[in-house]
Amino acid sequence: MDPLQPGPLRCLVTGATGYIGGRLVPELLARGHTVRCLVRDPGRLRDHPWRARVETATGDVTRPETLAGAFDDIDVAYYLVHSLGTKPSFEATDREAARAFAAAAAAAGAARIVYLGGLVPDYAAADLSPHLRSRAEVGRMLPAGGVPTAELRAAVIIGSGSASFEMLRHLTERLPAMVTPRWVSTRIQPIAVRDVLRYLVGAAHLPPGLNRTFDIGGPDVLTYEQMMQRYARIAGLRRRLILPVPVLTPRLSSLWVGLVTPVPGSIARPLVESLRHEVVCGEHDIARWVPDPPTGLTGLDQAVTLALRRIKDADVATRWSSASSPGAPSDPLPTDPDWAGGSLYQDVRERTVTASPAAVWRVIESIGGDNGWYSLPLAWALRGWLDRAVGGVGLRRGRRDPTRLRVGDSLDFWRVEEIEPGRLLRLRAEMRLPGLAWLELSVTPDDSHGTQYRQRALFHPHGLAGHAYWRAVAPFHTAVFAGMARNIAERARRQP
Repeated sequence: MDPLQPGPLRCLVTGATGYIGGRLVPELLARGHTVRCLVRDPGRLRDHPWRARVETATGDVTRPETLAGAFDDIDVAYYLVHSLGTKPSFEATDREAARAFAAAAAAAGAARIVYLGGLVPDYAAADLSPHLRSRAEVGRMLPAGGVPTAELRAAVIIGSGSASFEMLRHLTERLPAMVTPRWVSTRIQPIAVRDVLRYLVGAAHLPPGLNRTFDIGGPDVLTYEQMMQRYARIAGLRRRLILPVPVLTPRLSSLWVGLVTPVPGSIARPLVESLRHEVVCGEHDIARWVPDPPTGLTGLDQAVTLALRRIKDADVATRWSSASSPGAPSDPLPTDPDWAGGSLYQDVRERTVTASPAAVWRVIESIGGDNGWYSLPLAWALRGWLDRAVGGVGLRRGRRDPTRLRVGDSLDFWRVEEIEPGRLLRLRAEMRLPGLAWLELSVTPDDSHGTQYRQRALFHPHGLAGHAYWRAVAPFHTAVFAGMARNIAERARRQP
């Protein structure tokens, strides 16, 4: 019998809006399992193609009181969340979240927890990076709650949209010659995301009571420098000139990575610090219960080839940036009345467009990424650079798909908060700001067989700094937002 298909189970998946969780859910459904997704905001699942086939529980692993009922009748609970990149105190947050998750699983009588952790070198246990130290601590805390836990420990995951792959890809593509830190000489055992998913699905059927860690990795062990050279060859680039130097600290390295790649410094730094350690599997015991596929595990060359093909075909199901945190439930919304939540500044532009609503919508939905923002590219680039300089995400996250958007998608330094196809797109800013900001673009047919285009930029200030910020940037809005409305209308008129 195929170990991945012995019978249906009831599975709880945390992190379903993130990179791994969003890919695991359809794999579990394809094997006949029932899936319940534990999410803070169910609306972020709305546009996933599998949304109608899953149950949804609203809760937050950092708030134990919200977990009641989420684990009812669950056989296997997948723990795929962590606080990396969301706050400086991510270790404490991960610790409390793991404790709450383990307690809720035990109270509900779950048979197993499956956790995707980080590959930890035993020899460096006393000198682990905060990222790996936190991953290892979570791996110890989950089974301490009394539920048998399978911890799958992976190093670098290679797949279209993963943070590790984006870092590798952009470093290699954008720098034909580079002075690099010493960690480019560290040995790594990367693993393709398809093999990670195979192990996650298979771990649901481990023998009852089995409680242990498993190292998982692909067939290749190589240095980060070798990974960059292999990527360059597969991508059709010239061989890269790489000169390692000893003076670049992890902090300086993360700033350098944040400057060159779309991965913000808050995520790049823990990833870079982890690369100080050699991360190579010490065992392959998982194959006893989840055998390798008949054709073998996916090598680095094949994993990179598949990832590049998916990016080229715009077939990226999830991205690392999908996991960014939404605003707090108490935050105001642009749909609130003007008197709610304090001040709400607005910049409103309206234009009548001699084009069909469908033509205008096509232009709106393709905004951002390589298509740009339809006004003053240098101004948008400068705003992105300033955001990166203060630790924000900048403009380099791009888009998951060049023409289609869905709720929860990252879009440069915005996130899709609401989309009503053909009518409304609302973006919430994720740049560093002294307040909350939205950009809302809407389409309405008018009586003259044309279209009314409406554009609103909204800002809810936090404190005196927020009010000062709005007044400081308001003079630039005429150029930026007026030009944006004008150019969207013009491009819609040129649509076939």
